[in-house]
Amino acid sequence: MTGDDDADGPFHRAQLLAELGRYDEAVEELTSGSAAPDDAAVLTLLARVHLVAGRPAEALAAADSASAAAPDAVAPLVARGFALTDLERYAEAAGAADRLLAVAPADPYAQRAAAGILAEARNGQPALHAAWRGVELALDEPQAHLVLALVAARLHLFDLAERAYREALRLDPELAEAGRDPGVIRLERRRWAEALERVSELATVEPVRAAALPVEEGVRRLVLAGGAWTAVGSLLVALAGGLSRVVAVLVAGTVGLALWRLAARVPGLRQEVLPELRRTDRPMALAIGAVLAGPLLILLYALVGTPWPLVAAIAVVTAAALTVVTRLFR
Repeated sequence: MTGDDDADGPFHRAQLLAELGRYDEAVEELTSGSAAPDDAAVLTLLARVHLVAGRPAEALAAADSASAAAPDAVAPLVARGFALTDLERYAEAAGAADRLLAVAPADPYAQRAAAGILAEARNGQPALHAAWRGVELALDEPQAHLVLALVAARLHLFDLAERAYREALRLDPELAEAGRDPGVIRLERRRWAEALERVSELATVEPVRAAALPVEEGVRRLVLAGGAWTAVGSLLVALAGGLSRVVAVLVAGTVGLALWRLAARVPGLRQEVLPELRRTDRPMALAIGAVLAGPLLILLYALVGTPWPLVAAIAVVTAAALTVVTRLFR
């Protein structure tokens, strides 16, 4: 047996003991004289064992030592963020998550872990950005979608949470039972599942759609009100006679400003909502795009002077409104 094998012995024995739920024995193994006391991997495992054993203060001490041994390593920072969250030291937990995002911008594990920590630290929009980044970096990783579901649910974006959770279950049907996973290897999986379960006590995340969702309301208002303004504005231009092209410029600017204000009330419309809708609900994404194109079509009339841009503006916003209205009566 080599020296490396000897050094790895306590680590692997502790990991096995932890998977069996024998956490005190695992801690003894990791703190025995045969384990390397300053090894970042050993200290990180020690922190994770303390976490699953419900000892966040001890976990934080071990995670701090691991981070000191390997300042830019991802795993110790994750353990430290978890411990700080469990201790309800949310500002420090958010700082640990920010550090994760900075040191590992292309690491999907770091991004989704940071997102989950930020969500638990009540730090909404940064958590959502990190969760999306985690999904983008690992589209086939069920935990990435699980974290996105958690973050979205905490932000009351329940429609997004539902879709993300369904995708996570599609990729890993066993996630539904993840809250019962023992040990340290699946610590993150269990943690996210349990957190999502707690959030879902306040709102339905699984197949039943939640009603009166803030983002959905904002999108509906954008499509219906924006579409109505575009249609009315197009009719005013058509009735303006010789001044119609001048009126078209004024109407396009007015409607465009109104749409910009409505769009600003939908959190993450461009960065999060539209990309998700393009992937999961293309008709609604097209409806939003059609309404946003309305002022441009009116402005196009001012440039070319033919009625077809006005006809097109009325047609596309009418189709967009029908897309929304038909869903209200499902």
